[in-house]
Amino acid sequence: MKENTSDSIEEARRYLANAKQILSEKARKEDGYFQDQKYVKMAGHTAYTGILLVLDEIFGKKTRGRKDVDWYKQHLSQADKKMLNSFMTAYQVLHLDMAYDGAKSAALARLGLEEAEKLIHWVERKTGSA
Repeated sequence: MKENTSDSIEEARRYLANAKQILSEKARKEDGYFQDQKYVKMAGHTAYTGILLVLDEIFGKKTRGRKDVDWYKQHLSQADKKMLNSFMTAYQVLHLDMAYDGAKSAALARLGLEEAEKLIHWVERKTGSA
């Protein structure tokens, strides 16, 4: 199982790296703001997907229906309140602000990506993959 966990963590890191690459190569940052909303949305979605991938490694599969943000919130609230805060910030920034709204602030994107890194690192420590 540790090998699979390690694979999931590496995959989540790859998603984050892809999101950063999209922002740096495609979104065209000028004066602290990205100029192409399409790529901001793409990067936000990519990074958020990486977070869900790594959290699924800890929390497993939902028994019925699709997972939603409340499912992750419930599990994180039982596991680690600090990580719940990181997840909620990442959800707000990466999923809502960037992926849906296309928020162009580079500082906002940086915050979301930092929270995503914290979550991945937490899963690494929790699973002993670090």
